[in-house]
Amino acid sequence: MIGNTFGHLFRVTTWGESHGKAVGCVVDGCPAGLELSEEDIQKELDRRKPGGRLSSPRKEKDRVIILSGVFEGKTLGTPICMMVENVDVNSKPYEEIKDLFRPGHADFTYWAKFGVRDWRGGGRASARETVGRVMAGAIAKKILSEFGVRVFGYTKEIAGISCDVSGMSSDEIIERAERNPVRCPDEEKAKLMEEAILKAKTEGDSVGGVAEIVVENPPSGLGEPVFLKLDAYLAFALMSVPAVKGVEIGAGFKVAKMRGSENNDPIVIKDGKIRFASNNAGGILGGISNGEDIVVRVAIKPTPSISKPQRTVNYRRMEEETIVVRGRHDPCIVPRAIPVLESMVALVIVDCMMMQGLIPRSIRSC
Repeated sequence: MIGNTFGHLFRVTTWGESHGKAVGCVVDGCPAGLELSEEDIQKELDRRKPGGRLSSPRKEKDRVIILSGVFEGKTLGTPICMMVENVDVNSKPYEEIKDLFRPGHADFTYWAKFGVRDWRGGGRASARETVGRVMAGAIAKKILSEFGVRVFGYTKEIAGISCDVSGMSSDEIIERAERNPVRCPDEEKAKLMEEAILKAKTEGDSVGGVAEIVVENPPSGLGEPVFLKLDAYLAFALMSVPAVKGVEIGAGFKVAKMRGSENNDPIVIKDGKIRFASNNAGGILGGISNGEDIVVRVAIKPTPSISKPQRTVNYRRMEEETIVVRGRHDPCIVPRAIPVLESMVALVIVDCMMMQGLIPRSIRSC
């Protein structure tokens, strides 16, 4: 299926289902000569996997196995296949509701499209699929680091509680975000977010939020007129992530209330280079990067698996019923979504840099 492959020159195909034997991906187009180990991939997977009182109690080690494309610690320029086995699988809670469509999930839509569905944890529609994205994103991040480009993210908002990172350096944001379970750089707001998540969990409910992803030190000139604009490509990539319902770039929806004199970023000269005095554009003008940091915010819906009774339909009997979803679920998906969102942004930037001719077929020729 073409819908399972992402990218133009740097291409990623993910595979596997939530309760199948394994999940993984194939990365094609990676330059040769890049130093790459399973530890590089594992570091990103560890950021995504469940653990702690704010996430699903499913205990997956998510140990990556590189099956091809790497030899003697370096990429060969051939397809890189990676796999993670599903170990802690329990399909019993889903078997009890296999004939019921879960509200907020893709149960009905997959059935409507294919006439069949994997009811074990959502199958291919599960966020478990994002393991493959994170593995591919780890490679993309490694490539970007060779060119001085960094992608990072943090929790901007959960349950209506927002944080402000004004005055913080990127290093401070990253360090502070990674030392608490909600990945919020503001410790005071992080505690309030934790309380809101636990309250929803106790009530059998869930909450959503907003993540911010930043591309630091991107080259200018990325993006292709007119249908592969960088902002359009980023929105396409991020909207493909489970639970994402909205994307904004730079000032985003605030521009609707601004005047042109407020929204336009003054063009100046800094250190002998053409730069911008502000960044309402979020690093993108006319669909092409302008050299400033690329800033993207993503709205993430509340986790649809909740234990509150909900109305649904038994599709075999064609009768309305009440469903209570059991099993192991995150009461808020925002913190664990951040590594996935970073990965999708990194994949886009690498692909665009390749289209721009900035990344060679072999890292050795850099």
